[in-house]
Amino acid sequence: MLWTDEEISQYEAKWAVGCKERTAFALLLFTGQRAADVARMSWGDVEGTGIRVVQGKTGAKLSVPLHPNLAAALERWPKAHVVILSTSFGKPFTSKGFSNYMADRIGDAGLPDRCVTHGLRKAAARRLAEAGCSANEIASITGHATLHEVARYTKAAEQKKLAAAAVQRLVEHSPNKDSQT
Repeated sequence: MLWTDEEISQYEAKWAVGCKERTAFALLLFTGQRAADVARMSWGDVEGTGIRVVQGKTGAKLSVPLHPNLAAALERWPKAHVVILSTSFGKPFTSKGFSNYMADRIGDAGLPDRCVTHGLRKAAARRLAEAGCSANEIASITGHATLHEVARYTKAAEQKKLAAAAVQRLVEHSPNKDSQT
C-alpha cells in the first residue's frame, strides 16, 4: 500500500500541475489526510499558508501548512465550486466516489494495483519521517490519535534512518579507521 518515491514521480509525470488528477493527488500526498477528508475540503478551508481539516473518522481539528507543491497545485486549480474537487457534474464527491475516481486515475498512470489512495497517506508519513520529523510532528499533520499508529506508518523509514546513523557512528568510533578486514 505504501507508495515509493518512484511511483509518486510516475503519477506526477502522467498528470500535469493544473489538472484535477494532480490537484487531488497533491491534496492527498501533501496533507496526509484520508480520501474522505480530502473529498470534503473546501476553498473556505484554505487560509493563507495552511488548510484546515476536521477529520471525519476522529473529529481531530488540524491546521496543515501548505507544502509549496500543494500551494502551486491549488494556485493553478480554478475556484469554480465551494469544494476544491468536484465531479464532472459539478457536485461534491462522495467518499466512495472520490476513491473510485482516484483508483481510475492511478490505473491510468500505469501504477500497480497496490498503489491505492490510502497509500498516499502512508507515503506522506514516511516522507515526514525520512525528513527527520518526530512522531509528534507527523501526528500534527496526519491527525493520528496515538503515536503507536504513527510508528506503524513510519517504521520502515525510522529503521532505515536509525541503521544509517548506527553504521555512521560505528565508522566514526572505530579504533582502526584505516584498516580493512
